[in-house]
Amino acid sequence: MKTLQIDIVSDIACPWCAIGYARLELAMRELAGELDFKVQWHAFELNPDPDAEPMPILEALSRKYGRSAAEMEAAQSNMMSIAKELGLDFTRMQERYTRNTFDAHRLVKWAGEQGKQTEMKMALFDAYFGKAADIADATILAGCAESIGLSAAEALQILESDEFTQAVRDDEATYQQAGVSAVPAFIINQQYMIAGAQEPGTLVNALREIATSAPE
Repeated sequence: MKTLQIDIVSDIACPWCAIGYARLELAMRELAGELDFKVQWHAFELNPDPDAEPMPILEALSRKYGRSAAEMEAAQSNMMSIAKELGLDFTRMQERYTRNTFDAHRLVKWAGEQGKQTEMKMALFDAYFGKAADIADATILAGCAESIGLSAAEALQILESDEFTQAVRDDEATYQQAGVSAVPAFIINQQYMIAGAQEPGTLVNALREIATSAPE
């Protein structure tokens, strides 16, 4: 059976990234008898300034897109409905504040060394969208690590150091240079890019086509 490498460029602060992965999971499940998959997560920051003052999300999105708070609330409500159908917890996504996610990405790198990269990413999504938690806060991040069976104390040690800082910077530079300017982006076999949170059926067809054209 062929194995497809899927490199996912995403940010913890991006709701479509959570939705996109949930849809990818459904596609991978449908293809389980045909293909194997190896998934790896890569960093992207929607709010890259660590010194920026956190803002209520609806206000921040209104400023960013030049639309009214009511329009942004409607868009967020639509995402909440999509997320619920996919089994994601977006309960408090409209209560969250903008956050810098650099340290969260460092913990994702660390969790990857423990074989729990995807679990860490899911815990962070749940904290931010389900609980409106401050995912720039070391205690919150350590709690996310502990929730998936990793050491909270070790997570705090990493956050107090500069471990994985260069790994995240290199990740960001690599995919920016490759032309990724929006997330989620799914890079298949380091050759093909699927942009955005596509529907499961679209992903199934795309992954099948890529697998067919890939060398043995």
